[in-house]
Amino acid sequence: MGLTRFEQARIVSARALQLALGAPPLVKTTGKVTPYDLSKDEFQAGKLPFIVLRKYPNGTIERVDVTGAN
Repeated sequence: MGLTRFEQARIVSARALQLALGAPPLVKTTGKVTPYDLSKDEFQAGKLPFIVLRKYPNGTIERVDVTGAN
């Protein structure tokens, strides 16, 4: 199962903040200088080491690995 658009936006924005604070990029830069553009490229390339935890009302928890969810 893929990620919702809200989960994607949260992951890209969190990574953009990390890049803005000096984290090294996980993909080669191709002239794009904004942290937001870099984080979108990393997300589309499947390089982000994030895991989304979905909690359901019945108490189950689903783990979604971002690298395989694109």
